Amino acid sequence: MNTPSRPGDDPLDGAVEAFLRIRPRLFGIAYRILGSVAEAEDVVQDAWLRWQSTDRSVVLDSDAFLAKTASRLAINVAQSARVRREAYVGPWLPEPVDTSVDPQVGAERGEALELAVLLLLEKLKPVERAAYVLREAFDYPYDRIAGMLRLSQANTRQIVNRARKHLGAERRETVGRAEHRRLLEAFVAAAQTGDVGALEELLSADVVAYADGNGMRGVAQTEVTGPWRVAKISAFSGKFLPGAEYSVVEANGLPAGLITQNGVAAALMLASAGPNGIERIYWIMAPDKLRAYERSSDRFVRRTS
Repeated sequence: MNTPSRPGDDPLDGAVEAFLRIRPRLFGIAYRILGSVAEAEDVVQDAWLRWQSTDRSVVLDSDAFLAKTASRLAINVAQSARVRREAYVGPWLPEPVDTSVDPQVGAERGEALELAVLLLLEKLKPVERAAYVLREAFDYPYDRIAGMLRLSQANTRQIVNRARKHLGAERRETVGRAEHRRLLEAFVAAAQTGDVGALEELLSADVVAYADGNGMRGVAQTEVTGPWRVAKISAFSGKFLPGAEYSVVEANGLPAGLITQNGVAAALMLASAGPNGIERIYWIMAPDKLRAYERSSDRFVRRTS
């Protein structure tokens, strides 16, 4: 982000202050619409450039203007990203984001932040996704959303309601954060020692695992189903990553398992869990997505010139 690190005597001082105030929200909006840290960062950068060149004397509400700009930019990116992702090798998963800095990534609610929900949002059209995110995560009123997305208010309500029903039909019952963390920590401990039996005990009967490696050698390019098969691939580190170290971190509002090798992130494991155990496992192994997760850790404290 090429914004000044602090206000001074520059004529852009007021513009900088207004932008920095809402930047976390702009990132949060774009990230939920796109499921990508890198793409969301690009949207925020583009919004800043447009803000610089805008006649700000006629802008009555800078926050509203910037949120509208970021939303429209994110929709445009999402429309082109869908084509690019069709050529992706193996399962495409959203880029995880470190939420230990800002648990809600600039949102008033944590909605549409868990990886499983972001993956469901990918099934919606970009405009539907944006309307849902603006309403459910950021609590914008329908008339404001309609203006931001160039829709009628009635159409906006219909879009949000359809998105709610669509996501509600596919979302599963989840456990509380404490139980989720217990399952995750037990999974990490068993995976670290290669205890397949212990891993199986933590998994639901219909568990599914996805691995995002974008064609990396040794990474499954199709989903893996069933407790035994999922347990077997989850205990792979001794063979493929000798000397790997496991730790519990936070990603997308929930505990996650980070695997490092020689101090470098090699994989990030996120999961969704229900009353019968871990139901979905998401392995992030593509290097660019791991780097994006690491960049997100200092999203709000970076100083750039």
